[in-house]
Amino acid sequence: MPNTDYTPWYVSPKGKCQLSDFDTEPPTQGQLSGDELAAHLADMGEKLDKLQSTLHAAKTRGLLVVFQGMDTSGKDGVIRSVFTHVSPLGVRAEAFGVPTELESRHDFLWRIHAKAPARGEMVIFNRSHYEDVLVTRVRGVIDEETCQQRYGNILHFESLLHNAGISVLKCYLHISKSEQKKRLQARLDDPRKHWKLQPSDFDDRELWPQFNQAYEDALSATSTPESPWYVVPADSKPYRDSFVAGLIVQTLENMKLKPPKPSFNLSKVKLT
Repeated sequence: MPNTDYTPWYVSPKGKCQLSDFDTEPPTQGQLSGDELAAHLADMGEKLDKLQSTLHAAKTRGLLVVFQGMDTSGKDGVIRSVFTHVSPLGVRAEAFGVPTELESRHDFLWRIHAKAPARGEMVIFNRSHYEDVLVTRVRGVIDEETCQQRYGNILHFESLLHNAGISVLKCYLHISKSEQKKRLQARLDDPRKHWKLQPSDFDDRELWPQFNQAYEDALSATSTPESPWYVVPADSKPYRDSFVAGLIVQTLENMKLKPPKPSFNLSKVKLT
């Protein structure tokens, strides 16, 4: 499995995130084969299933997992692979696109808070509130002052979730521009995948440096010990999925979850 020490991929709150410092490929040292990664993913899936069941039963904690990344970085794919063997009970995946007219008339976190997990839930965000300091900034919808204000809003929002017993784990799926080109071309070549393509996929590719800068600024401003960002190598799909699965399992294990006590005295139960 990928090294269980995720520190090298953790965005320190004390420093400036430079995405060029993080490799998009798996580390060569101790690299596992495809079969070994698949075996690890299956093992993590079993652990995740048990941990999620305890989370759902206890209802003392919750978990929000945020996935962000450039187009084709694998947000859909990692959700599908990692959560395949997890019971849908107590798990939700939420996707955020362009705000509706009603959502646009509210503060930018209004629609996000409505989808946040309750205690006992695990919720996965496919894109998130970070779109409002990424796309909006690169496209010039908001100015620098508003962007900085939103960083502060996000920090307060995630602190509120933390104080309510909801852990926040944020994963930036780090893909190279060359790998994105391959994946976009594969979609162009496969008519069954044409529905995935949007004009913005190609427009955003032309703005790669601007998006890279926006991500670096956002990760630097909003990674905290309570709501950390991790930069996930995403050029290899099997490694990406295995990495994320292990990271989520570690996060849940650190919660020290305990199942609830029985609601009645089981010692008096006698089956006939």
